[in-house]
Amino acid sequence: MNIKITRTNSKNTDFINLIKDLDAYLKITDGEDHDFYNQYNHIDVIKYVVVVYLDIERSSEKAKIPVGCGAIKHFDTDTVEVKRMFVGAKQRGLGIAPKILNELENWAKELGYKKCILETGERQVEAVKLYQKCNYKRMNTNYGQYKGVVKSLCFEKNI
Repeated sequence: MNIKITRTNSKNTDFINLIKDLDAYLKITDGEDHDFYNQYNHIDVIKYVVVVYLDIERSSEKAKIPVGCGAIKHFDTDTVEVKRMFVGAKQRGLGIAPKILNELENWAKELGYKKCILETGERQVEAVKLYQKCNYKRMNTNYGQYKGVVKSLCFEKNI
């Protein structure tokens, strides 16, 4: 498996298309809570995006297809918020998501940040396992707009 991680921004067409897939997935898993969470996921405020491309061969020609993405957004002087993490269903389990997270953390460090925070819903079981595997710790108190939201799980990691 040959993957390439590209740093870009939220205007990237592949990122926008992956986000459409993510939102369709979340609409199902979040159910009645989707509208609440979705209001905090506008991509026009995101400057730092990574898109993962997978090299595949189709009838003797090679193609790069976008299979995953993630983003970071300024939260405060020391902290970025990880946003819009997604890997397509067919590519899950191949170790792509940890690579996305690692690239985002490295980029955040290069930008001078010291910590990453993120929120995921309690129904996002795969995401929770990923973040724990990547050494994110559950926060005692949810941050920002997620304070007091029982179904939100907030995590943090010093980088």
